[in-house]
Parts: sequence; C-alpha cells; structure tokens
Amino acid sequence: MIFEKQDKEEMPHFNPSVSHETNQIAKDDVRIKPLLIYILLITMTIAAYSQVMGFDFVNIDDPVYVTENLHIQSGFTSDSLRWAFSDVYAGFWHPLTLLSLMLDHYLFGLNAGGYHLTNLILHTISSLLLFWLFRRMTGAIWRSFFVAALFALHPLHVESVVWIAERKDVLSAFFWMLAICFYVLYSEKPGLVRYFFVLLSFAFGLMSKSMILTLPVILILLDFWPLGRLNHQSEIKIAGLIPLWQLKEKAPFFILSAVFSAATLHAQLPTKHIPLDLRLANAPISFVDYLSQIFWPFDLAVFYPFPSQFPTWKIFGSIILILIITFFVLRAAKRFPCLFVGWFWYAVTILPVLGIIQIGEFAMADRFTYLPSIGISIMLAWGGALMIKAPVMRRRILFPAGAIFLVSMSLLTFQQSGHWRDSVSLFEHALKVTRNNDLALNNLGKALIERGRSEEAVDLYNKIISRQKNDPVAYYNRGNAYYHGGRYQMSVDDYTRAIRLYPNYINALNNRGGSYTKLGQYQMAIDDYKRIILLKPDYVAAYYNIGNIYALQGRQGAAIEKYSKAIRMNPGHVSALKNRGFAYLNQGDKKNGCLDFQRSCAVGFCDALLWAKDQGICF
Repeated sequence: MIFEKQDKEEMPHFNPSVSHETNQIAKDDVRIKPLLIYILLITMTIAAYSQVMGFDFVNIDDPVYVTENLHIQSGFTSDSLRWAFSDVYAGFWHPLTLLSLMLDHYLFGLNAGGYHLTNLILHTISSLLLFWLFRRMTGAIWRSFFVAALFALHPLHVESVVWIAERKDVLSAFFWMLAICFYVLYSEKPGLVRYFFVLLSFAFGLMSKSMILTLPVILILLDFWPLGRLNHQSEIKIAGLIPLWQLKEKAPFFILSAVFSAATLHAQLPTKHIPLDLRLANAPISFVDYLSQIFWPFDLAVFYPFPSQFPTWKIFGSIILILIITFFVLRAAKRFPCLFVGWFWYAVTILPVLGIIQIGEFAMADRFTYLPSIGISIMLAWGGALMIKAPVMRRRILFPAGAIFLVSMSLLTFQQSGHWRDSVSLFEHALKVTRNNDLALNNLGKALIERGRSEEAVDLYNKIISRQKNDPVAYYNRGNAYYHGGRYQMSVDDYTRAIRLYPNYINALNNRGGSYTKLGQYQMAIDDYKRIILLKPDYVAAYYNIGNIYALQGRQGAAIEKYSKAIRMNPGHVSALKNRGFAYLNQGDKKNGCLDFQRSCAVGFCDALLWAKDQGICF
C-alpha cells in the first residue's frame, strides 16, 4: 500500500464545484511543482559544487585509481576488461567503478575536471532519484525535497563527491537509489520483471562498492513505513516481527550481500593493526560523532587518525545515548514509524563501517555518512512535522527553518569543497583540524616535493620520524624529498632504512635504484630492480629502468630487450616506446626507431617523432 495522501495539506485539491479551468490549473500544479523541484535541486547542487571542475587530482588514492593506473589509461582493451573483472584492486572487487574511470580517461584523458564532472552528475542524479522515491512513497513534496536537498548539499558528502578515487561512493549510491526506485514500483505492482530490475540494480551497486550490502534490511524498513506492506500480510512472523514472506522475498538480496561481504573481507589490504579494544571503543564514539557532524559539520578532514586512547566517559556516554534514542524510537514505532525507519536506516547502514572489523587506519571517514545520513534527514523531515500539528504553523516555522538549514549546509559545502582544490590545500586543512595526523604530513610532503619545495617536505618528515622512528613510509618519503633535492646519497640512506623495516618495500627498492643510477652505481641499481622482479614479475617500471641503465652503458641490444618487455606488459608506455626508438637509432636501425616514435605519437606524444623529422631521420 502506498500512502499517497499522507500529507493532505501538500496535495492540490481538485474541487468539482469550480470551473474546469481552475481544476486544470490545480492538475497542472501536480505536474509543474515536481518539475520545479527537480530544477531547484539541480541548480542548488551545481551551485554548491560549482568550483570543482577546476580542481586537480589529489595524491591520496587518485594515483592508484587514475594517474598511475596503466590499466585505466589503456582504455577498453581485452586485457583491461579482464583486469577490471578478475582482479581485486585497492582492497575491493569493484569492476563497474573501474570501468567508469576507464570511460572518463577515454573521454577526458588526465584532465581532472572531467572526472569531477562525472562524480557531480552521479551525485545530482542520485539526489533527484531520492526525491522521486520519497514523493512516490509518501506524496509529501516538500518533505521529500528536504531529504533529497540535504543529501545533495550536506558538507559531509563533499569527500564522496569531490574525491575522484571515491567514484565508488557516488556510483554505488546511484544504483542504491535506482534499486529502491524499482522496488517502489515493484511494491505497487509485484511482478518478476520489476523484481529482476531491483535485484540487478543491487548487484550493479555491489559491483561498484560493497558498502550498500545493507540494502535488503532497508527494503524491509521501507515495507514497514511508508510502503505499509508489513501491515497487510497474515503469514507467520519470524520472532514476532518480520513476516516469513519478507524473508523469502528478500532472500536473493541477502545472499548477494553475504557473498560480497565475504569477498570484501577477503580482499582487504594488509594495514597497520589497530588493537581490538581501541576499535571497540571507537565504534560507539564514531557512531555518535557522525550524528553530531550531521548537525554541526565543522572541522571536517580527509583523514581522522586513531587516538592512542579514548576517555572512558566518552565511550559510556556514547553507548548510553545510543540506547536511549533506540529505546524511544522502538517505543514510538507504531505511532511514529517515520522515526523508527529513519533511526534504523542510519544505524544499519553505518554499522558495517564503524571499524570493529578493521578496514583502514582511520578512526572515522566523512564518506561513510553518504547513505546513512539519509535516515537522519527522514527523522528531521517527518519528525519536525509531528511536533507541529497545525499546517499553517508548519509553513510558518518549519519551511523557513528548513530553508535556512539547507542554505547553511550549501554554503558550508562550497567552503569544504574548496579544501579539495589540490593536495596542498587538502592536507594543510587536515593538519589544522586534526592532531598527530601523520598521513596528512606524509601526503603534504609529497605535494610540496611536486612543487619543488623539497626542504619543506624534509621538515615535515622529520616531525613524523621524531615520533615514529620505525615508520618505513616516513623514511621512504624523506628519501624522495632528498632525491628531488639532489641529495642522492642521503636518499639512498633513507630508502635503505625503509627497506630494513619492510624488506619487500617495492617502491623503496625502485627509488633506491634511481638514486644509485644518479650516483653512477649502476650494478647496485640493477640488483634492486632484479630484486623487485623476483617479488613482483609484472612490475613494469623495473624493466623500463633496467633498460635505461643498459642504454646509459651503451648496451643498446640489452636495453631494447628490457624496453620491449615493458611495452609488452603496457603497450601504451610512451617513455619505453621513445627510449626504445632512440636505442634502435643508436644501433643504426632507423626503420624500427621511427616506428616506435610513430607509436608514441599515436597516443599523443609526438616530440620524439617531430625531432626525428627535423633531423631528417624519419619522413
């Protein structure tokens, strides 16, 4: 059953006693008002995120997903498609996310603005779908608008929308919304085809990011309110609560959730271990902190480090608050089902990412509120109306209060998104609003190195090493700073320290090889690259770098062999193509040299071919 007339004051009234023209205006209002809401949602969302198309990639995860990902940059080849569907990447199996990034690279290359645009489009469409489904379920236009607008404009969602590497958030949320929209249509007229589209959308969402695995529970909540499906079945109930037919109907969804849950746990990358007692203490605190950030979204950061300990009062205070709210919404479930559904929407969707099962080194993450916050907006939208019965007073109090709240959120979103302009802005802000944030120090140092400010980066890494003397990443990064500052022997020393702490540190081995090469210690460099190949035979850079050393030594044939190996693994490796072309020329093989220059030009880098033509080598 769909409660289309739940909020009668918001529905146009068709009076048979008035003229046909007047009734037609009222009927037109039914069609026009939602259209105006859609336009308003689109306009507000674009305005809040208007600056992001000019933003750059950031150096946290964006290199992993795009700027240093050769599979993404290879386009839709059989190898890249096989990789997307068969490999667990960055701790996830999310082939649709990877395919969407491939499409962006095909359309925009490495122009970050195009990727930001795609994220924004997906976020905007999800907001529109959210408005559609709540209006369809409840008939309440303005409350549905509030839920959708708060989703679109809340600053906690900036991380999901503006961070290119979080394409998985906005893409999975799109399929989440689509699945619920199809479910609403299925609930109105059950049928196999409609059911199939719900299940298919859910599967696509899981193939984008597994966080949406709680969807079947949310569907059961929506069956309770506002769909009212639980009130019209007389079958046996499980534990006196859920009808047996519900579990049968949702069984395929629960099976998919279980499969993807197991796959996600299996795929998680090794990370710094956080003690279980600290994770258990953090769970209720972060549950409440997320709540407070929904209402007071200040001092937001890209990374919140785990503190060494939590105050006891905060742990028990959080648990008590959660129990009190849960008790009251359970007591009020029959009278105020909107509060029950909103609260458990939030609780159920936030539970998998509270960190009891470790999924990272962070205590919290803004992106984890992307879908859970919808539950709190449901409580605000419908709960606020419950407190004020008179329709006139609702319009006089709730409408301006809601408008002020949404405008405030949109301004904060505009401000928060500005911190994502580039890596320097992002991590400088994170250091201002958090303490002992080594990840922010490390990544800010990387960004400063890219800007030629190596000495400033060294100072940042010294701060980390003074606190964490056994941190291989800090030594590795300081080694990079020394390298870019021209202090190659000091970089070798730091890379060596990092390798002692973590013997299979491939990036440190690779970069130490680069430092040895700068120092003229070619055999030491080759030994490091060969060690990498033993650890990771498909590490393209190792073959390419050995090729460069052989070329420096005048061993052109050996160089060509290594370049060819790198090109076989990555046919679009422009530097390997150009360097092999020069190696061929040095052997007197103009034909193959020019062919390699032409191949590099075919993927957009024509400098070597133009040079060869100016020299009369290639025609």
